[in-house]
Amino acid sequence: MAILAILLFISIFLLILYGYPVAFTLGGISILYAICFLDPGSFIALSPRMMGVVSNYVLMAVPLFIYMGIMLEKSGLAESLLETMAMLFGKVRGGLAISVVIVGALLAASTGIVGATVITMGLISLPTMLKRGYRTELATGTIAASGTLGQIIPPSVVLVLLGSVLNVSVGQLFAAALIPGLLLVLVYIVYIAITAWVRPGYAPSMPKEELEAFWASGATRKVLQAFVLPMLLIVAVLGSIFAGIASPTEAAAVGAMGATLLTISQGKFNLEVLKSVMRETTHLTSMVFVILLGATVFSFVFREMGGDTYLVSLIEEANLSPMAFLALVMIVVFVAGFFIDFIEIIFIIVPVVAPIFVQMDIDLIWIGVLLGLNLQTSFLSPPFGFSLFYLKGVAPPGVTTQHLYRGILPFVIIQLVFLSTVILFPEVVYFLID
Repeated sequence: MAILAILLFISIFLLILYGYPVAFTLGGISILYAICFLDPGSFIALSPRMMGVVSNYVLMAVPLFIYMGIMLEKSGLAESLLETMAMLFGKVRGGLAISVVIVGALLAASTGIVGATVITMGLISLPTMLKRGYRTELATGTIAASGTLGQIIPPSVVLVLLGSVLNVSVGQLFAAALIPGLLLVLVYIVYIAITAWVRPGYAPSMPKEELEAFWASGATRKVLQAFVLPMLLIVAVLGSIFAGIASPTEAAAVGAMGATLLTISQGKFNLEVLKSVMRETTHLTSMVFVILLGATVFSFVFREMGGDTYLVSLIEEANLSPMAFLALVMIVVFVAGFFIDFIEIIFIIVPVVAPIFVQMDIDLIWIGVLLGLNLQTSFLSPPFGFSLFYLKGVAPPGVTTQHLYRGILPFVIIQLVFLSTVILFPEVVYFLID
């Protein structure tokens, strides 16, 4: 029976790679295996599990954070942030690229929606960077990498889903991921600064005339307008969680309302915008929950067939140490990210390996942060990195796919080195939760 569970896993993985819809493949194939190989009485326990998923209070944060991100995208706040930050760092070589990284981090802490962030920054900053003489590879790599920071910097939909699947506190997962996320931003900035110093032609500074004109035209007011509003939203959402005032779900509701008020304050709010935001939120939320329900069926059937017990026994017989098993899982997740979406990885692979981590007495909060970093890397990895597709869709005609691939490679290497560092020095994860 346990071998059938492994065959179930392989069957689903192959069908998804072949192009079948994830949600229906997960649920449909699992049900077929259950009908053929399980006792009909076992189906009694399936309905309560599915209802438990639908009524999960923590998962209510998903549509609220999605709404917050999409509403902020409509507010026009990203444009003013990028323009202001570019002028603040204008004197520095590579200052425009550094501003893109910082704005990416701020948008990540405000929205957590990767696609929206990459597209917004690609539309606004890529033409400007190319016009200023930036090397195409550096410009595209910086934008794609900065746009994925929403995967690891809270509030992140990825972390909410990981917290649900791993059955750990989402608030603690947010706190654990914050320092690694900010350190990753710092590493990006250091890389850009070194590149600009070694090869000045790759990242020139802004023209002196433009900087003087900016500072002469009410720069202080522009800086305050660009930074105060998003920082207030970040403090309201993350501050309420870390201070223990609100749960992640309650903080997500505060964020959704705050994003709406920000859009109103920018004069961008109207009925059409509200309809568009609600339509996109419903679409993305429905996709996530249909996949989650399918994954619940898969997880139930896999365990009923003894798949988790079989895997634990295999690991024990192979005498794999906890670190060796962790390395194996990280490699599998990284490779899977080349071919399938992060949601599919969270709902297919993570439930299978989580019981083994528990058996090995490995802290699941730490595992959640490592998985978040790894899944972020999958957004960047050629040939199927989703950030690359988003950016290519809005890039000027002269920017080729080869530019994107060459530009992102240094950032993928940075990600992998940083992930290895967090594995070797787990104290970074516990800084805010000890």
